[in-house]
Amino acid sequence: MIGAVLIQLCLGAIYAWSVFRKPLQGEPLNLTPTQATLPFAFVLISFALATIIGGRWQDRKGPRIVAITGGILLGLGLILSGLSKSFLGILLSYGILSGIGIGFAYVCPISVGVKWFPDMRGLITGISVAGFGAGALIVAPIARSLIDTVNVFNTFIILGISFLILIMIGALILKNPPEGYQPEGWMPPSTFQATIYNYSSSKMLKTYQFYLIWLIYFFGCATGLMIIGQTSPIGQDLARLTKETAAFAVSLLAIFNAFGRIFWGKISDLIGRIKTLFLMFLICGIAVFLYTIIPSLPFYYWIGVSLVGLCFGGYLAVFPAITADFYGTKNVGMNYGLVFTAYGVGGLLGNIFAPQVLEKTKSYNLAFIVTGFLCILGALIVFLIKQPKRGEG
Repeated sequence: MIGAVLIQLCLGAIYAWSVFRKPLQGEPLNLTPTQATLPFAFVLISFALATIIGGRWQDRKGPRIVAITGGILLGLGLILSGLSKSFLGILLSYGILSGIGIGFAYVCPISVGVKWFPDMRGLITGISVAGFGAGALIVAPIARSLIDTVNVFNTFIILGISFLILIMIGALILKNPPEGYQPEGWMPPSTFQATIYNYSSSKMLKTYQFYLIWLIYFFGCATGLMIIGQTSPIGQDLARLTKETAAFAVSLLAIFNAFGRIFWGKISDLIGRIKTLFLMFLICGIAVFLYTIIPSLPFYYWIGVSLVGLCFGGYLAVFPAITADFYGTKNVGMNYGLVFTAYGVGGLLGNIFAPQVLEKTKSYNLAFIVTGFLCILGALIVFLIKQPKRGEG
């Protein structure tokens, strides 16, 4: 698990993007809020699409080579972003090249974890991706300090070199268990019956459960990633915080994001995935609706950041676990890669929608209301999702 967490800490630095947004709106690029958000939106969709390729590749060749390749691409994308010093260069190298690298590396620790620990998938998935949620906790204040000291472009270069080295170290530790491995003395309970059989991706796509899972994952990610991508600007614009204090809010969100992955992962092992999803969507929906009161009650900003981070982290733990529960572990890399495209589409649309609403209405309120409603709708839809029939794909 050490290698998994080390990799995820580096990959999770993308959640610190809101720290970069305001500097990119200043000299010399003078980007609009929408332009300054687009690299983050593009990295999310590239990340999600690349998990399909990375998942299939690691299912066949193992996690190590895939994670190393991902680390190289992530590091190279950041370095080129710093060297280009242009909006188009950052959009292509960070938004696409680094996103592909993140997608390759991200799926490897998750796939390895659910294979080694089938008896506690929710908890182990939560731990393996907690580093991803915690990445911004470490990177946000470092990046804020580096931007003030060496400028935003050199910050990209420094982070790129650092991530490349650290991910390669973590990748060398990853290893799949032997074929047919089960923990000593453990027998799959009845709720795991579907995992004795392994759905191919084509068979999974024929089940209605996949589309409902994808839809609610999209709702949750559109909401969570919108808030994550705008956390620092929302703090500065609505709660009237300084840029340093707003950067701390990014770190606070990262703490709850990381904790939420472990907490909700464990809860889902205890009370089931469906009940856990209902609670997360309900809490997140209410929390985002209440973002509208921040201008009159600035303290709620800290509560909202914490609750959204907690629930969003839970999505990233529970959805991989429910994919393994429903469709087996043999093809979990590819199968979860397909489910995970909801993350990319949600992140892309959410982070285009919010700054567009801000530019046109001079307020985020419409964005908060729409995404809050989507989460409430997701809470209701979860009860339509039932265990698929056993099948061999």
